[in-house]
Amino acid sequence: MNVIPSVNLSDFISNDPVKKQQFVKEIGKAYEDIGFVALKGHFLDDALVENLYSEVKNFFDLPLETKQKYEIPGIGGQRGYVSFGKESAKGKKEGDLKEFWHFGQYVENNPKLEAEYPKNVEVEELPQFNVVGKEAYKMLEKTAKYVLRALALHLKLEETYFDDYIHNGNSILRPIHYPPITQEPKEAVRAAAHGDINLITLLMGAQGRGLQVQNHKGEWLDAIAEPDELMINVGDMLSRHTNNKLKSTIHRVINPPKELWGTSRYSIPFFMHPISDMKLDVLEGCIDKNNPKAFDDITAGEFLTERLIELGLIKK
Repeated sequence: MNVIPSVNLSDFISNDPVKKQQFVKEIGKAYEDIGFVALKGHFLDDALVENLYSEVKNFFDLPLETKQKYEIPGIGGQRGYVSFGKESAKGKKEGDLKEFWHFGQYVENNPKLEAEYPKNVEVEELPQFNVVGKEAYKMLEKTAKYVLRALALHLKLEETYFDDYIHNGNSILRPIHYPPITQEPKEAVRAAAHGDINLITLLMGAQGRGLQVQNHKGEWLDAIAEPDELMINVGDMLSRHTNNKLKSTIHRVINPPKELWGTSRYSIPFFMHPISDMKLDVLEGCIDKNNPKAFDDITAGEFLTERLIELGLIKK
């Protein structure tokens, strides 16, 4: 496959069973073939997107010493600010050319999970930053819920199979700033080739060239969304749970051509995680004689911890 397929979520949530089934078929095939789709019909309206980008830019424009007030030690970067070059891709020693922020789950009626997750960090200089961040988080989480319902049907599971696992899940909204490049990077890129850890990722800000996806032949394809589209890809947790039936695709963010080095790039991925207790054991329906069970049993929480150590965000 050499293009990223486009699908419309409004087909799935319509009352038309034919459109709904066609959406399930199209997204299922895309995730088996390349692991990415461009999605229209999501729950983010234009005003919310505009407000979010405005607040994100305001935050990253703050002086470094102000931003560093919100860098919280001891939590593996799971909430608040993570400064430039701190994160590297698995197997890479060079830090990525980015700084970012993490909004986490707004737990409802679950004291155990409230105690488990770090608290969200309030930016006192920007009263609307956390308000808009929370609204975007909720709309992306709602979009992800319906995408996972479609994938459950594709996998011949109950439509609501994932619902209880993602309610109050350990999901992350990550506004990223790739600052202007001021000198020739030796090895570093804006985001080195990697697969995501989680179930699925919903990406805002893939409208300009930069994001690239690797197909099964090892070729890099530009993944450029239309203005009203999110890029949504399968993460390693879902790939593992489905015995690689649904593909977690390697992707990267390349450095711009030299004439654009002086420009910033912003992107905002939402990493849909389940609750830590979810078993990622390979689904029985994804095992057959041609596809024997490829992964050991593990929980989502155990898998996340392993990967954060590999990324350098948690020190052993």
